[in-house]
Amino acid sequence: MSRIGKTPVLIPEKVTVDFDGLTVTVKGPKGELKRIMPEGVSFDKKDNTVVVSPTTTKIHSRQRHGLCRALIANMVEGVTQGFSKKLEIVGVGSRAQVKGKNLVVSAGYSHPVEMIPPDGITYKVESNTNVTVSGIDKEIVGNEAAKIRSIRPPEPYKGKGIKYHDERILRKAGKSGKK
Repeated sequence: MSRIGKTPVLIPEKVTVDFDGLTVTVKGPKGELKRIMPEGVSFDKKDNTVVVSPTTTKIHSRQRHGLCRALIANMVEGVTQGFSKKLEIVGVGSRAQVKGKNLVVSAGYSHPVEMIPPDGITYKVESNTNVTVSGIDKEIVGNEAAKIRSIRPPEPYKGKGIKYHDERILRKAGKSGKK
């Protein structure tokens, strides 16, 4: 049995979790998230916890057991605290700015790249080179941060590009001179 799946999800005050078949709805102070869970898993709400259990002993049911528990835990954390990803832009002349809700990134191309945020996502720029993507859905926040990083991924020789705040770039030695 999944070790992650066995642990119950604690539901804080001001958060409600509702089940309608395989649809899970979580409402909290920051918003509302709704997700359809895969088959083979059942949910049980006791007091202020949610317990996820597989419906059968088949492998598909046991595989989805931990996944569904983690998804519900992320939904609860998202509506209470929210999620954010930080990115850094490295390189001379590379910068970002927010225009309205959109993010405009100048990363060494002949034109600036404009990113339009999906619903529930906000961009914040500090000192022209630090971008923060925040929202209540962990999956969407991660995808948007990955899209921004893909504009100009970091290169291994000089380290220029857009990287995650905690990402470590493995550097390579360049060409050696004539011998």
